[in-house]
Amino acid sequence: MLIIIAVFSLSTILGFMALLLMIFKTKNTEKVINSRIKELTYINEISMTIGLFVLAVGTFLGGIWANESWGRYWAWDPKETWALISIIVYAIVLHLRFIPALKSNYVLNMVSVFAFGSIIMTSFGVNYYLSGLHSYAAGDPLPIPTFIYVLVVIVFAVSLIAYFRNQKYKAHQKS
Repeated sequence: MLIIIAVFSLSTILGFMALLLMIFKTKNTEKVINSRIKELTYINEISMTIGLFVLAVGTFLGGIWANESWGRYWAWDPKETWALISIIVYAIVLHLRFIPALKSNYVLNMVSVFAFGSIIMTSFGVNYYLSGLHSYAAGDPLPIPTFIYVLVVIVFAVSLIAYFRNQKYKAHQKS
């Protein structure tokens, strides 16, 4: 599971870096920064593809292991369900490029940052906040740290600012 978290963390960091570059782009640096954003987006997409492959294979092998251990492949345990949700989320993210209106560097990078929430939920949320075979939730759940709320606000703010800055430069290129 650690390799999956690492690959999707890389994808999230690359997406966030691309969003920051969209914010700090100026008329003088537009050509160079657009090149960097394109490179980061390409590496981000490759990282998500590798992560999705490893997650899907891991979920499949987990089902085989569960059949050997417990006599069933799938029981809709919260961990199993959230692993499936994460696969679906990242499959959707990687297929957004096939929708013409959503084929842009901004969309892929922004969605890759938010998609990491499904991995966080699969890795930590299920373990500590839901009950099931894979949980440590006994009694009161752990409080969510304050920095998580701050981080979510920062991510939303960066995404919105990058969107408006990106729209500004799209309008600039058309005129």
